[in-house]
Amino acid sequence: MKNIRALAISGIILITALAMTVCNAVEAREKTNQVRIKYVPPTNPAHQHTYDLLKERQSLERLQEFLSPFRLQWKLNIVLTGCDGEADAMYSDDTITICYEYIEDLQKYMPEKTTPAGVNPIDTVIGPFVDTVLHEFAHALFDYHDIPILGREEDAADQVSAYIYLQTGKDEAHRLISGTVYTYLAEVQDTDPPDAEEFADEHSTSEQRAFNLMCIAYGADPKLFADIVVQGKLPQARVEICEEEYELISFAYQSLIGPHIDSRLAKKIFDKSWLPEKTSQIFNEPR
Repeated sequence: MKNIRALAISGIILITALAMTVCNAVEAREKTNQVRIKYVPPTNPAHQHTYDLLKERQSLERLQEFLSPFRLQWKLNIVLTGCDGEADAMYSDDTITICYEYIEDLQKYMPEKTTPAGVNPIDTVIGPFVDTVLHEFAHALFDYHDIPILGREEDAADQVSAYIYLQTGKDEAHRLISGTVYTYLAEVQDTDPPDAEEFADEHSTSEQRAFNLMCIAYGADPKLFADIVVQGKLPQARVEICEEEYELISFAYQSLIGPHIDSRLAKKIFDKSWLPEKTSQIFNEPR
């Protein structure tokens, strides 16, 4: 009996050692600066201005640097390309695809001037653009690191996206959140009431995503984002639990994604100024 017990214990020790070896090997393969970018010249002449402008502003290069602190086991591509009329962005097969059509679609909701609530036109494009790229990047993180998800993956990706850009400077985080919320709510006003197909979609409705984003932001910093909650008319019953919601998201992020980030590099990168001046013009051609 003692021999059997000793053999069993030895087996457990061996399995544990092998598991630790595999885990250490995986961690050793994870590296920062794993994002690669590509601008695909448009075949549709209507996209040429967007292509030229984003390339001139080094938009993908900035995203590449912003995501550099994340450790990945293999390369992740971010590609700007035409999508045959589909205004979309997606993650699949180690690639985040951003469609010219999607970027141009954002212009529909860009106000002509700063809104009475203080939302700058440029932020209503940059905010949702960054939010969408980080949303797709979250899908890549789930995939690359086999991160367990309890709930809908699309909602989890929204939460990760919001959490990441809440780590930027206060002014930049406020601009990103306010611009994204503005566009979500503008989409609601521009569309018919949701039908059964939209309610059944894997994504939440635009109005739900706006409220969720407001709540996460307010939970992170009630003072900084109080104005957005008021302007967005987030119900008081939800406001009261936003801090708890943010804490749950923060705990999950730090537990599941945090180990795959170079924290020193992240602090250095996220503390930089990323957004253009509020007076900058994104699209110089008439919309």
